[in-house]
Amino acid sequence: MPIWNPTVEKMGAVELEQLQLERLQTTVNRAYRNVPFYHRKFSELGIAPEDVLELSDIAKLPFTTKDDLRDGYPYEMFAVPLREIVRIHASSGGSAKPIVVGYTRNDLDHWAELVARVMSAGGVTKDDVVQVAFDYGLLTGGFGMHGGAERLGASVIPVSSGNTERQIQIMQDFRSTVLVGTPSYALYMIELMDRIGVPPASLCLRVGLFGGEPMSAKTREHIESRLGIIATDNYGVSAVMGPGIAGECELKKGLHINEDHFYVEVIDPETEKAVPDGEQGELVITTLSKEGLPMIRYRTRDITSVTREPCECGRTSARMDPIRKRTDDMVIVRGVNVYPSEVEALLYTIEHVEPRYQILVDREGGLDYLTLLVELSPVMVTDQMQKLIELEEAIKHSFHAVIGLTPRVRLVEPRTLQSVGPTNRVVDNRENG
Repeated sequence: MPIWNPTVEKMGAVELEQLQLERLQTTVNRAYRNVPFYHRKFSELGIAPEDVLELSDIAKLPFTTKDDLRDGYPYEMFAVPLREIVRIHASSGGSAKPIVVGYTRNDLDHWAELVARVMSAGGVTKDDVVQVAFDYGLLTGGFGMHGGAERLGASVIPVSSGNTERQIQIMQDFRSTVLVGTPSYALYMIELMDRIGVPPASLCLRVGLFGGEPMSAKTREHIESRLGIIATDNYGVSAVMGPGIAGECELKKGLHINEDHFYVEVIDPETEKAVPDGEQGELVITTLSKEGLPMIRYRTRDITSVTREPCECGRTSARMDPIRKRTDDMVIVRGVNVYPSEVEALLYTIEHVEPRYQILVDREGGLDYLTLLVELSPVMVTDQMQKLIELEEAIKHSFHAVIGLTPRVRLVEPRTLQSVGPTNRVVDNRENG
């Protein structure tokens, strides 16, 4: 099992901690001296860069949130003059201001190196043909994975997202061996291939690297079995860098964190105190090498746990669990915590429905109600009313058994919810009610 950069990826704990401390001190100095936001935050807390004498001192430093970055729109969080920024990316933003990310030339070089590590861990080599189905716009996914694949020496097809029939045709004609994209897009590709009569055996795919949204165990299993590939999960945060923060090796026993460039903490989201290794909490990331946009203790809102046990693959870096939950997509209804990932998992256990859904929360007469929109399987005959009623009841029963709340259920026609993604998976109308 090849390791792209064994010198770093197999580094001993003492050597790694020394490197992290040196880079942390450099990052703190850069942020304090060049970013007014951090200078102000440090002053408010009564601390200075000189107070960071060991890694544990990171707990003295302020957190950074998504709102802080939006308040600094577009360039106020940059630590270098704009003339030194050679690439600008941004989050989708929605109705709020997007998060703007700037990269120096060194930042781009590091980015390509880190993504190359992730792709190599997932089984990609210089002999592969990599089809990138992430969007190539302002979002970081497309360009980030592209740069890493080129650093590996692989052949890259920058198809971008959309036009799925063309994607499939290119996959056949160009003999793509690696698919890069979101797991939900892979599921849609599989569905479309079934409809247009393209057998998976006609493809040359052997590896899939998926990110941009949570991938449940059932989703992974479905993608692997239908496409005949190894599907690995990788993790990125646009505000921090994009893809390349962490990724699974072929053993799929956690995502290896590139700790020489990122210092990670797991905290209790309520108390903001660190939790022990192996315990779930909110992931907090500090960049150790970013020049354009240094990030100190960024609260990702992603729930995970970290282990520092060496992996059988030979890498010694800490590993994080795949992201299945977020603190900000959890919705509380009548005192019950509802996580979309749990809803997806239970839908996989029910026949005649697809794992595509949307959660609507409304308030009527002072009471909260959760409505679950669920997409029917194409094989389900929708004019058999009694079967539809029985299916709704089965979903309600499973939902209550797993989550502890009985929802209203609305079954919708196949392919009705294809546009539903992470940003509109949960629609909370209670403030309007």
